Amino acid sequence: MHKILKVLLASFILLASSVCADDANVVLVTLDGVRWQEVFSGADKNLISNKDFVKRPSDLSNEFWDENPHKRQQLLMPFLTQVVAKQGVIIGDRTKGSTMSVSNPWYFSYPGYNEILSGEVDENINSNDKVYNPNKTILERLDAQAEFKNSTALFGSWDVFPYIVNTKRSNVYVNAGFMPIAEDLFADAPLLNALQKEIPSPWTNVRLDSFTYRFAKAYMLAKQPKLLVISLGETDDFAHDGHYDAYLKSAKKSDAFLKDLWQTIQSTPGYKNKTTLIITTDHGRGTHASDWQHHSSKQALANSVQGKRAFPEGIVGSEHIWLGAIGPAIKGNGLIKIKNVKQAQIAATVLAALGQQPHIINPNMAPAIKEILK
Repeated sequence: MHKILKVLLASFILLASSVCADDANVVLVTLDGVRWQEVFSGADKNLISNKDFVKRPSDLSNEFWDENPHKRQQLLMPFLTQVVAKQGVIIGDRTKGSTMSVSNPWYFSYPGYNEILSGEVDENINSNDKVYNPNKTILERLDAQAEFKNSTALFGSWDVFPYIVNTKRSNVYVNAGFMPIAEDLFADAPLLNALQKEIPSPWTNVRLDSFTYRFAKAYMLAKQPKLLVISLGETDDFAHDGHYDAYLKSAKKSDAFLKDLWQTIQSTPGYKNKTTLIITTDHGRGTHASDWQHHSSKQALANSVQGKRAFPEGIVGSEHIWLGAIGPAIKGNGLIKIKNVKQAQIAATVLAALGQQPHIINPNMAPAIKEILK
């Protein structure tokens, strides 16, 4: 009789965990090229007053500057640094013994997003060209399972994402670049589609993040995918253009989107208390006024005469990244002092947060970041 009770109890625990896994959701948000330096210390004093990068330094200082780095954090990204980092976890403050970096040898976007979404490093992905990804992302691998069918989606500001997710091969819903949203999805869809055409983006291949976020939020509420990826891109492009003021303002706006997203998750049946939010970036940037606009490894610049001459060692530090997470699958441990966490571990961490077994879905992916998971 005692053995029967033990078997029944074990079965009940397995059933309970299965139900919990079935109910789990993850929203993964990437903020393209946001440096760990700003995340953990706010505005950079060597850049915020530099007239080469800031049109009106006095105005920007009033909004973002304080001598105390913790106050600068709050001025720039209050939700990430004061809510996620305290109620959940955060990694990447290298001044406090918390380090995270990319695994790929290139230190730019397509290799980074492949690494984030597949859990593997592919050295053959060595450009940002619109080439269909030979590797399967976790979005595609999950969609192949009955319980996740038509329940993974990606919204991105950069128009290369259909190639990264390989929409030619996969069944994953992707809305990126200047794609419109289905006009019957929500009431404001026709208006936002019209505004997306009418409001010029500074870039030919990256739309304004407001459209990406609004489309993604509406899709989340209408379709309730179990895995949603939202990739915001303005920060990287403003940085490349040398506009530190716009870079900071975009980072602050991204943080406001994160706050609104979390509030929406926590007020939506089916998502409330069942959804883990993970935030990260695809690469870092240079450290100084001479190189903060850029990111690439020495190996990546080897074939560029101009790049090699200007930066013979590559953009040092652009491999350094960060990650924050909050939700039912995440420990509430604040800053995790940990060495050498890798970008490739994000994919398995997402799968584990969904109640899946990463090594079964893809035996070749890097392991989950177990230190942040319950």
